[in-house]
Amino acid sequence: MSISENLADILARIAAARKAAIAPAPETKLVAVSKTVAEAGIREALAAGQRIFGENRVQEAQAKFPALKSEFPDLELHLIGPLQTNKVREAVALFDVIQTLDRERLADALAAERDKSSRCPRLFIQVNTGEEPQKAGVLPRDAAALIAYAREKNLPLVGLMCIPPAGDDAAPHFALLLKLAREHGLDNLSMGMSGDFELAVKFGATHVRVGSAIFGSRPQI
Repeated sequence: MSISENLADILARIAAARKAAIAPAPETKLVAVSKTVAEAGIREALAAGQRIFGENRVQEAQAKFPALKSEFPDLELHLIGPLQTNKVREAVALFDVIQTLDRERLADALAAERDKSSRCPRLFIQVNTGEEPQKAGVLPRDAAALIAYAREKNLPLVGLMCIPPAGDDAAPHFALLLKLAREHGLDNLSMGMSGDFELAVKFGATHVRVGSAIFGSRPQI
């Protein structure tokens, strides 16, 4: 199937999953994960009407998206990979949404750059629901403190994000993220990838991050 056919299939599956949702979101947005995808593939998705894209690395996104964002003013770019504080200036300038706020030091850097540039992307806090030591994200027990800290800094915090451990049943992780969001009055949940986005939709995902099911399998980097 082509990229445009894959997009149509995924959008139809999202719509079907919403009908069976436990806590349906007002809208479920598809974030097309375009890491390692060449410009031609991104353009095919754009031609099919896709406008929200996710990238894992600031440097790769800088090489691909500035010209595309000028050409397509309604293109929305999400950072879905870990953000180092020394890349904050570049990330704030390029991305519309950063989904991976996970520590106070990063919140401080984002607030400082906002004060300098008068710009700050919308932010999600990444929660390490599986408490995996090798994975980014705030631990669930520390999420409330980081949410409060981001709000004290007047950062535009809009939601929570998670990546369940590979091989785990994702449902408990999605349920935990939904519970945390409700407790803290956050409306957006970014959860679910190519293998489990339909389940995430059933738990109220407002954003699902799908890459290989759109663009095909790619080498891990």
